[in-house]
Amino acid sequence: MTEQKLVGHTVFGSGPEKVIVLHGWWGDHSAYANIFPYLDTDTFSYVFMDYRGYGKSRFMTGEHSIKEIAQDVRALADHLGWPKFHVMGHSMGGMVVQRLMADAPTRLKSAVAVTPVPACGAPLDDEGKELFHNAASQDENRLAILSFLTSGRLSESWYRYMVRRSRETTTEAAFHKYMLAWTETDFAEDARGAEVPLLCLVGEYDQAITADAMRQTCLEWYPKATLDVMANSGHFPMMETPVQLITMAETYMKKHC
Repeated sequence: MTEQKLVGHTVFGSGPEKVIVLHGWWGDHSAYANIFPYLDTDTFSYVFMDYRGYGKSRFMTGEHSIKEIAQDVRALADHLGWPKFHVMGHSMGGMVVQRLMADAPTRLKSAVAVTPVPACGAPLDDEGKELFHNAASQDENRLAILSFLTSGRLSESWYRYMVRRSRETTTEAAFHKYMLAWTETDFAEDARGAEVPLLCLVGEYDQAITADAMRQTCLEWYPKATLDVMANSGHFPMMETPVQLITMAETYMKKHC
């Protein structure tokens, strides 16, 4: 177990409803930059957290595990004086959401999981291992993964931007270790039955995290889980359809204030 430290974070708003937002594997909290102008900062206080090895926490050491991220979330909430809060997480961050549902359900008012990796992880076959295990060092592997996650529909310049930002906002070691975390971690039995209200959002063009995958995992495991599909989006709705994403997320969280 690593020494507990306070991770870097960015604050928006001063509303009475508290929200901690978790990014995915690809980069730090700035992945959400497109939604910042549309946040309801009168209703909500948002904290966008950076994982160890990413963004404002770039030089923090750690295990780089799903459980460690969840522990850092709870430590940050304690530091902020938030006994109860909403949580929103993208992809790997959606997996952390489920870890929090398992470990600290009484602290969560609601949860929004955006194209989430399920609690059982996403095991890779031999071809997938070659692609993902070399992504930390090979930009072409990163480009291939991004194209798959968005059905190859976006511009070449956007894909190149995503690779550049992933390198600018992460350490190579953390990027690789977190890939191992979300592909090889399985805590589905711990999370099964968690009764936190959960909204699962998937993108219409995401070839990895599909509606069928959610029906076979999150919707089966969590009695208060619901599912919605975001039109014209792949795996990165905070970039592809930011207004749609924050509208759906805030509408859901307001139902559980």
